[in-house]
Amino acid sequence: MQHCNLNNLPENYAMKYYLYHGLTWPQVSFVAEDHKGRVVGYILAKMDEEASEEPHGHVTSISVLRNYRRLGLANKLMLLSQQAMKTTFSASYVSLHVRKTNRAALSLYKDTLGFEVVEIESSYYADGEDAYSMKLTM
Repeated sequence: MQHCNLNNLPENYAMKYYLYHGLTWPQVSFVAEDHKGRVVGYILAKMDEEASEEPHGHVTSISVLRNYRRLGLANKLMLLSQQAMKTTFSASYVSLHVRKTNRAALSLYKDTLGFEVVEIESSYYADGEDAYSMKLTM
């Protein structure tokens, strides 16, 4: 997973972050492997930790190696995670953040999966880029 993250995304996580997600919410994170068992994509997700709100999931990170894009892997990973959030934790919705300039991801989230933009978060990313905060009611 970390290999995909380091090769594809400007936001990189330490190994302990993956371990924390995997140990706390193993049901909602998934990997895609090639025919040799190499990880070519992943979704790192969690359940929101604020007890005051209705149960909902959050996609922390999703990535697919460049050579494996446009095969539907990101869509499949999203659907698997969403289903697990709903069936395991009774999540009523899922949220995520995406860079305003990431047109491919925006198309997947809005056009294919049905997410809606909730708000724009200014300077959300470390490099100062804004993010769309998005939500999908399940």
